[in-house]
Amino acid sequence: MSAPGFYETEQAVAEYLLFHYGTREQTLPWAFGPADALDYPRRCISECLDLEHLPAQARALDLGCAVGRSAFELARHCTSVIGIDASTRFIAVARQLQTHGSMTYAYAEEGRLTSPATAQVPPGIDRQRVHFEHGDAQALRADLGAFDVVLLANLVDRLPDPRRCLAALPARVRPGGQVILTTPCTWLEHYTSPTQWLGGYHQDERPVRTLETLRTLLEPHFTLARTLDLPFLLREHARKYQWSVALATVWIRR
Repeated sequence: MSAPGFYETEQAVAEYLLFHYGTREQTLPWAFGPADALDYPRRCISECLDLEHLPAQARALDLGCAVGRSAFELARHCTSVIGIDASTRFIAVARQLQTHGSMTYAYAEEGRLTSPATAQVPPGIDRQRVHFEHGDAQALRADLGAFDVVLLANLVDRLPDPRRCLAALPARVRPGGQVILTTPCTWLEHYTSPTQWLGGYHQDERPVRTLETLRTLLEPHFTLARTLDLPFLLREHARKYQWSVALATVWIRR
């Protein structure tokens, strides 16, 4: 699967570097605004991962890792982390951060005006625990193995066939392992045919929502441990933002 064109652009790289590594002042330079929606890639781990039941020498997989922040956050708690994304540009950037710890970029202010910034992996994270590779979340390589944690952050509603991705999860998660799945449930024909949507449509005159379908697909193999609402803020330029609330679910492999 090749990523949709936007995720290969310099604009996407800059927006996601800011989304993953930007400071409060860079991302939301206003005294007002939804500050609780910042640091989303970090909060996907800090607010969702159950550390109490994480085994020693845990192995983690970040599907749709983008430019890598959540994968690095998983490395705080797991000795081995693999980050996979369909965007070759995102993976190249994530690898640069893994190798060097930081990189410079410029994010949009207004029109062609930009501001310089440095994306930096937080100190204290062992970057050598993380490996990034280009791949298809719907067709993972056969020798990838099984994991104690699998993260799918804002991924399923950007896949052509999300059911195929979810159907492969039982074989990828060890008994007692955790799946953290977050989605804003933004089903768009540009990414996913309506016939493949997990929610946002009527069936027999009854509305179908994403959580219902996730239960149908995952509960034969997983127990739904909890759900929570995770706000996030994606900055496009100094005066335009996307404020969203992701549905976060945490599943435990039976």
